[in-house]
This record gives sequence, structure tokens and C-alpha cells, in this order.
Amino acid sequence: MKIAFFSDCYLDLTGGIVSSINAQKAALEKNGHTVYIFSSGYPRSRVELQKIAKNHIYQVPSCKYCFKPLTPVSRRPKIIEDWLIKTHPELKDFDVFYIHYESGCSIAGLRLGKKLHIPTVQVMHGREDMGEAGLIPFGFRTIVAASLNWFHSWYLPHKTTVHRDEYYADTFAKAKMWTMMVNHANSADLVLTPSEHFRKKLIHYGVAKDIVAFPNGYPDEKYPSSPTVKQLQPDEELKMIWHSRVSAEKRIIPFLQALTNVRGKYRLEVYGGGGDLKRAKRFVDKHHLNVHFHGDTPFTEVQKVIMDSHLDILVSYNYDTFGMTLIEAEAAGIPVFFCDPDMEEVVPPDSFIISKNESPQEMAKALNKIFKHPEMIEQMSKVMLENRHDVLISHRIKALEKIFNGIIKK
Repeated sequence: MKIAFFSDCYLDLTGGIVSSINAQKAALEKNGHTVYIFSSGYPRSRVELQKIAKNHIYQVPSCKYCFKPLTPVSRRPKIIEDWLIKTHPELKDFDVFYIHYESGCSIAGLRLGKKLHIPTVQVMHGREDMGEAGLIPFGFRTIVAASLNWFHSWYLPHKTTVHRDEYYADTFAKAKMWTMMVNHANSADLVLTPSEHFRKKLIHYGVAKDIVAFPNGYPDEKYPSSPTVKQLQPDEELKMIWHSRVSAEKRIIPFLQALTNVRGKYRLEVYGGGGDLKRAKRFVDKHHLNVHFHGDTPFTEVQKVIMDSHLDILVSYNYDTFGMTLIEAEAAGIPVFFCDPDMEEVVPPDSFIISKNESPQEMAKALNKIFKHPEMIEQMSKVMLENRHDVLISHRIKALEKIFNGIIKK
């Protein structure tokens, strides 16, 4: 097959979407498929563009300064469409357009697929309603959400309107973001989500196209070769690792607040950057916590620390649809800690600690339980090791190939 990925979250970024795209691209190419990636990005020299093009990765026309260094922003979808037709006429012979995210480059991929009569598969990765709430100051959320919705509706039809409710669209801004997500999904021929719980939410708000839950996978080339069962001895220091963004939506501050009430020896290694990094460092200094920040670090180095940890931390709440950090821990045989019950779908039963709710008080209680029963770490680690092969992308890619073949034959 010839498969073209379109994503506004890829070049110059890190995170779950990037990891997912990289793993799928490598696995598809290993199975003999041709894979192109089109993405927005920051300015590059001609030499740099030629270098990434050798791997069939292409930067679409992008804004030079807009939102730098937060995230690259593409030019208008119409400009990208014209550029794609001019510079990549071979796209007319592709089998599938595989769309990730919901901004300019992704919109262009959907529109071009319709023009060229090529099946489009849209992956709905995340909760844009919660993402917008975490990034935009309170007084501007409604204006930003309405503006994004308006821009989106210029290029893709908005036949469904989500109204405020008591489910997830409990503000006007969130309702607008759900409206954008639903109509974006309905513009594709088939929709994928990384989890069943997010699939149900999209259906609830009006996605009428077929939706398939297809979980993210772990890249085979990074798979730990011989992880061992983790054990926590009585009075031993509990080694924890955080390797998500250090940002409001990932809730680093509430977790640090929880650590102020932990009644045992611990050490937390924090990898990654984000908007709450400076605030988190100030909080740690003020409360004298045993927390160490390392900033953005190559995953090969982070993986070594994961392998040496007792517990992997992901405490976002009502935000993550999958949680790539959880399967990175599973591949290494490391138990995980979270507070969002939706994340129970990602890892095997009996391999995790979950707090009763998302409050710092309940997170502290859950952590203190480990100090009272250190044998829990070994029990959970054994479960992770027994199931870790399931997360390999080489196992999961067969399902994706079947999905593509099904949509091509329609």
C-alpha cells in the first residue's frame, strides 16, 4: 500500500502523537508499504528539507514565527493543498490518506483526499476541549474556541453543533471545541481512536462515521531486551519517574502537593519540559521535596531510568485518551500510578495503583499504601512483564493493515 500521513503534530515536537506516528511508520515500512509524512514545522534550510525528505518526511508551507516555540503552525489549508498537488503529484496514486490531529495540514489532507477520491482515515488522538482549557487563560478560552471553530468551518462542513451540557461540554468554550472535533471526524471516511472510552465520548457528541478503537503501540526497535521483576524492600527508597510534559494538563503541581503528605522515603525523577516547569521547581524548593528535574532528554536515556524505577507516574485527569507513558512502562515491566479510571483500559488489571480521585490528598493515600505493602511493587511488575509483548507495534500493525484494506475495498 501507499499511505500518506498528514499531521500538524510531528515535526519539531515530542509527545504521544509523535511517538505513535513514528512507531506506525517504521512498522508499515518494515512490512513493505510506502509511507509519506506531511507536517507543519519551523523554518528549515534547503539542505535540512532534503535530508528529512530521504525518509519521505515533508514539511508543508508553515508560518515562520506564529506560536514559536510552542508549536509549528501551517499556512492555510488551501495553500497546502495547492502545494501538495504541485510538488507531490504522485499522491493521486496513493491508497490511503491517514490523518492525525485537526489543524491546517490535517484539514488539507482530508480535503485533498476528497478531491482525489482517496479514502481518508482520521485518528482522533486527544481531548482538544481540555487541551484548550489547559493552555489558554480563563478569560480568553471562549474567544479562542469560537475563533478556532470558525476557522475550521471555512474548510470543512459543520453539520453538527454540540451544545453545553453536564457531561463534558460544561462551558461554551468546551462545546465549541467538541463541535470542531466532531465535525472534523465526520469529514473522514473512517475514524480511529486510541481507546474505547474516547470512542464512546465521540459517539455521544455526534460522530456518525464508523469509529474503531486502535491502541497505540510500542516501537520494536526500542523494546527493552531483558527487563527484570521490580522489587521494593522495606524501608527502601521508592524510585518514581515522570516522563510526560511538565504542564497544567498533566497536573505536575497536584502530584507534587501529594508528595508533601507522603510518609515514606522516595525519589522522583522528572523528564520533560512544559509551561509549569518553573512553577514546579519553585514548589519543590519551597517544600524541600526529593524531586529532580532533567528537562527534555532523549528517550534512550529516559528508558534507562524507567528500567531502574519502581513506579511510573501519569496523573492527568479527564485529559489523556491513551497515555503513551503507560505502555512505555509496561514494555519495561514497571508498575504505573494514575488517578483517571479511563486509563485502566490501557494497561493490564492488577498492574497499577489508582487513587480514589484526582485530589492530592487521595494520591498521597494511594502512595502511602505502597510503603505499608512494598510487596505490591513485585506483584504488579510480574503482571506487566507477563503482558508486555502485547504492546509491540509489530503485533498491533496487522490490525491497522486490515483497517486500511477494508476502507480501500469499499
